[in-house]
Amino acid sequence: MSDWAAKRFWSDVTVDLRGQDYVILLDNRLVKTPAKATLAVPTQAMAAAIAAEWEAQSEKIDPWAMPTTRTANAALDKVMPQRDEVAQLIAAYGENDLLCYRAPAPIELAARQKEAWDPLLAWAAEVLDAPLRTAEGVMHLVQPANAVANLTARVVAQSPFQLAALHDLVSMSGSLVIGLAAQAGAFAIDDLWMRSRLDELWQIEQWGQDDEADATASLKHLAFLHAHRFYKMS
Repeated sequence: MSDWAAKRFWSDVTVDLRGQDYVILLDNRLVKTPAKATLAVPTQAMAAAIAAEWEAQSEKIDPWAMPTTRTANAALDKVMPQRDEVAQLIAAYGENDLLCYRAPAPIELAARQKEAWDPLLAWAAEVLDAPLRTAEGVMHLVQPANAVANLTARVVAQSPFQLAALHDLVSMSGSLVIGLAAQAGAFAIDDLWMRSRLDELWQIEQWGQDDEADATASLKHLAFLHAHRFYKMS
């Protein structure tokens, strides 16, 4: 970011409805994305959150303190121009979902995986009509074609803003089922995060804490929670 753009240059932040979208104005000037598109979002709640981020900036702009703005930018600049490709990338997780690959040993870990992940797969089978198979080990497991098709249909039907949120929910957890469950509110969001981290938590129990790994996990957790909030605003 250039020096002139790094400093706050506005006094007032407002939101305006333009057609069916909401825009954010800095001293009556439209906020633009990095690709120079107008930052136009689908809901008043999202626009208000973005406006609050801009209003909270002090003398120097801190993009990392503006997560809603960043995700909206990604939806417009990255997802919208290649919506089909992004949707297929996310949907592909359904063919190799984290929840389907179980540890052959130790028995305690296998039992924890079954307890934590089977309810999610049961939900997917019942609510999403996507019964997925499980197997021990990491060798690729071919899933039922109808289950993959039904999961894919859930993904491709989403708007660019919803896909931006789903991308982070899925990539942070490693599971399309967890991402869709988060969107549906089928399980508490922190519960879903803990279920996605089961293997890592097991390793911590066996080998102890690692500061670098903990820091990375904390950042992923924050991204996961933000993606959930962003989806609810979309």
